[in-house]
Formats: sequence, C-alpha cells, structure tokens
Amino acid sequence: FAAATMVLVLVIGDMHIPFRAGDLPPKFKTLLVPNKIQHILCTGNLCSREVQDYLRGLAADLHIVRGDFDDNASLPDTRVVTIGQFRIGLCHGHQIVPWGSPDALGSLQRQLDCDIVVTGHTHVFKAYEQDGKLFINPGSATGALSTVTSETLPSFVLIDLQGTTATTYVYELVDGEVRVKKIDYQKVA
Repeated sequence: FAAATMVLVLVIGDMHIPFRAGDLPPKFKTLLVPNKIQHILCTGNLCSREVQDYLRGLAADLHIVRGDFDDNASLPDTRVVTIGQFRIGLCHGHQIVPWGSPDALGSLQRQLDCDIVVTGHTHVFKAYEQDGKLFINPGSATGALSTVTSETLPSFVLIDLQGTTATTYVYELVDGEVRVKKIDYQKVA
C-alpha cells in the first residue's frame, strides 16, 4: 500500500504591509521557503502587490480573497477551493457580523458548502470544530494592529492534508520565539 501524500497548505492573511507593518517577521520568512508548500489560502488585506508576489514565489497555487483594505477589485469576496478530499471556503471576514461569531461563520459554512472555513479580519488566531466542520482564522502574519484587540501576536497556519485528515499547525511569534501548536481534524463522511 502507498503512503498518503502530504499536501501542505499555507493559510495566511491580514498582513497590512506597508500601512500597519513593515514586513513579515524574519523568523517567519525563514520558515516560509519556496517548494515546500503546495497551496496558499490568503484571507486578504495584503495591501501591496509586493506581498502578493512574495506569496506567489512560495507556491504557484495562490488563492486570495479581498479584505476591507485591499484595492484590487478583481479579488472575490469568497472562494471555495477543493484540495484533495476537502472543500475549503475562504472569506476575509469583515462581512461576517458579528465579526468572528461562530453562528455567523456556521451560516457561511453552510452557504459555501465546505468542510473547512478560513476567515480573517480579527487578527487573532482561532481554530475550532463545530458541527463536524473545521473553522480557522490564521490571525495576522505580521501582528498588525487590530480594531478588535490590543493584543495581537504574529501568526500563520500550515495545514497538512492527508486523505480525510487535516493536521493544523499554528505558528505564533511569542516574545521573539516561534511557538507551534497542533490541532487534528478528521473529516466526517
């Protein structure tokens, strides 16, 4: 029998470069190298073409939705991407009222008919399971100032998709050190 193929998906967003942050933290840039990641899902608010070009240099399969500070009107508000056995819904999150509400996000999940919902906007990492679905907010990759909280830690997420298992790793920069947390999710048939 063949081993399941590992598919790495970078989930990132709310960078606000150059307006609220100068660049990604150097320790994150060291971790994010080309040819390791197969797909990138970006929650928007990149705010510059250079950031989009940087992400495209990490993985050619780049999916971006429009954040409330993105000028690129050609970016969609929502998008559904199928990777392996997972349908992943992507939305910046400023359209979700109240912001980050599990009930409102559940409604979005049903509307997009997806297994995993990825949103941003709050700049705070969050991941949880609800009704057999996985909800992820990767936070702000730069730790950009938030209107929701004064405490923002730079963070991003890598998802390792193998068959019907999604292993989520959150990378947070805490006191200058990268900390990693792991969350396992099994897709329900």
